[in-house]
Amino acid sequence: MLYSSPDAIDFQLHDLDPLPLPSKVVMTTPTHFDVQYVINPHMAGHVGSVNQGVATQQWKGLRAAYTALDIPVHVVDGQPGLPDMVFCANQTLPFCRPATETHGVVLSRMHAQERQQEVPHYADFFAQNGYEVHALPDELDTDFEGMGDAIWHPGRYLLWGGYGFRSGLDAYNAVADLLDVDVIALALTDPDFYHLDTCFSVLDEHSVLLYPDAFDATGRALIDRLFTTVVEAPEDECRYQFACNAHCPDGTHVLIQEGCTETNARLSAAGFSPVPLDTSEFIKAGGSVFCMKQMVW
Repeated sequence: MLYSSPDAIDFQLHDLDPLPLPSKVVMTTPTHFDVQYVINPHMAGHVGSVNQGVATQQWKGLRAAYTALDIPVHVVDGQPGLPDMVFCANQTLPFCRPATETHGVVLSRMHAQERQQEVPHYADFFAQNGYEVHALPDELDTDFEGMGDAIWHPGRYLLWGGYGFRSGLDAYNAVADLLDVDVIALALTDPDFYHLDTCFSVLDEHSVLLYPDAFDATGRALIDRLFTTVVEAPEDECRYQFACNAHCPDGTHVLIQEGCTETNARLSAAGFSPVPLDTSEFIKAGGSVFCMKQMVW
């Protein structure tokens, strides 16, 4: 079922099937990463400005952080002509069905023409590694950008779905039917926060980090309905340092762009451990930690 109003929610989190945390991470090499066009507000003024050597070192730093947390990293090779392929959260929605423990991915339909050819490379990668690979129905006329917008609730078989800029609301009806999962739909209201993962980062089953002004009043009420701890990050750190594009893979450590001083203080006060990393070259293209990885079962 698709939920878009807090009054419609007719369940408690403990009513939902438990979902194990994904245990592996996929990353895509930045060999061909660059800013070659402008398809989000953060890219403006940065065409041709990426320092490839620095970007490579930053990518290696993120990979090392996952390795240090004992999370195996599986690497996909970036491809020529696809400079945004490094943001591998966007091309698929991985899933694990609790009833059968089958693993798979739902393929994205990228909004921007410049990114549409990224998807077949991930379809091949997951198929070759034994995952079910599903596409949205052919007759569905809408966009869907994977875990850029669709984010699993930690520990429960529940999906949060952002829509308005890159993914259409209708996509979540199809995903709900395909995966037999409830979806909480959140309207995005600020073009700087064009994906849900730029303004909403789940921390554990009861906690979330977010930029509140990226949502309307209904979206905030939906979030408050199901999370008991809401860590609000300040605007400057969200808008310019991608504080909410952080990633908490284990319910404790939060991998986050360095320099998010106030956000880190608020995370620490809530019982989490920030792990600052430099992703400044990737922020030029509109992405940071969460965009640069894909967690899978």
